[in-house]
Amino acid sequence: MGKTLFDKIWDAHIVEDVGPGTQILYIDRHFIHEVTSPQAFDGLRKRDIPVFRTTQTIATADHNVPTINQHLPISEPLSRHQVDMLTENCKNFGVELFGLGHPNQGIVHVIGPELGLTRPGMTIVCGDSHTSTHGAFGTIAFGIGTSQVEQVLATQCLLQSKPLRMRINIEGELQAGVLSKDIILYIISKLSTSGGNGYFVEYAGSAIRSLSMEARMTICNMSIEMGARGGLIAPDETTFDYVKGRPHAPKGAAWDEAVNYWKTLYSDEDAVFDKEYYFKAEDIGPMVTYGTNPGMGLVVDQAIPDASAVPGIEKALSYMGLHEKQAMLGQKIDYVFIGSCTNSRIEDLRLVADFIKGKQKAGHVEVFVVPGSKQVENQAIAEGLDKVFTEAGFQFREPGCSACLGMNEDKIPKGAYCVSTSNRNFEGRQGPGARTILASPLTAAAAAIAGNIVDVRSLIN
Repeated sequence: MGKTLFDKIWDAHIVEDVGPGTQILYIDRHFIHEVTSPQAFDGLRKRDIPVFRTTQTIATADHNVPTINQHLPISEPLSRHQVDMLTENCKNFGVELFGLGHPNQGIVHVIGPELGLTRPGMTIVCGDSHTSTHGAFGTIAFGIGTSQVEQVLATQCLLQSKPLRMRINIEGELQAGVLSKDIILYIISKLSTSGGNGYFVEYAGSAIRSLSMEARMTICNMSIEMGARGGLIAPDETTFDYVKGRPHAPKGAAWDEAVNYWKTLYSDEDAVFDKEYYFKAEDIGPMVTYGTNPGMGLVVDQAIPDASAVPGIEKALSYMGLHEKQAMLGQKIDYVFIGSCTNSRIEDLRLVADFIKGKQKAGHVEVFVVPGSKQVENQAIAEGLDKVFTEAGFQFREPGCSACLGMNEDKIPKGAYCVSTSNRNFEGRQGPGARTILASPLTAAAAAIAGNIVDVRSLIN
């Protein structure tokens, strides 16, 4: 019997089989940041243990950093303490840090790929649930808890139970105005936020193969939102072209050798998946969420379902200030956030800038555009995108997780509606009482201009 892509990578990283379905797994790359690493470093310090392989651990500051005046001391006390602790820990334990002011600083799941630290066939972990982003390169990438961060720092290994395998096939051609963010929100709306529980998901099909690497990262990023352990996509020429020439990518003969191996990373024709789904790309439209989890989503021109159709919908709608059978088109908004590890790459910013060029945001809407890294920020400035944003009334800020989560200074006020390109719309996710509507960068940009939810297809066509 053939092997799935997931099985090929997993089996190649088993250090020891310690029981039915449980193995010690070797970890190729470990990313850390300021929120989930302090306790792990404290654990090493108490046991007088060094970081086992410092060259395979990379740190950056992203969750708690300000996105304005990063050259100044951080004003929020807890954020400043966490960033200072990361700096001290990395210095004491010999871990490379891309801190504030470093040309490689940025959101951990943005800098890994852009620096060539993320490569096909790897196992990658981080103390952050959206580590699944890196699966776009054909890797097994998943988030871990703080105690596991300590385990990897100490041993470069993890004790893991092997997940089941799922494949989701998307065939066909997407409509104009429909992006990869719409694909994954559509999938989650169909399978629910628990539909992937216990599985590692492979995304396949012609619609997936046609996507750029940035778009593939968006899809894998949100695998966790349907309960999956992670998601991955088989590497191909698009992958190889993206990785080639990046600072940490193999060079010369090592590159050729790596690509020859990467070309073997696909699911065999006779590979068996524990569960499989098929969707048509043509059925997917621009998506928005209406509730308080990413599964409460619909195509923008549809109405909110009946209360009997979705578990927990009544509580969600009460929090959101919406009601069943209400149309989302025309819903007034207050904020737009374009950023996060889901949609803050240069391709996202280019799409938004191209759409808004020559237009002005609605007067009552505040818009944050937050690049995912210093490299993205500098590229956007070099291309003049920053001027397009500011001329349209958008704020172009400095890199960080920003308004994705209510952990830093960029919070959405209580009761305000924010169309966000981030990955979660839980109660209070963007700030106490904030109301989040998840959407693609194009749908978010269109809402910023109109001041309410609109169908971007009508504007493009």
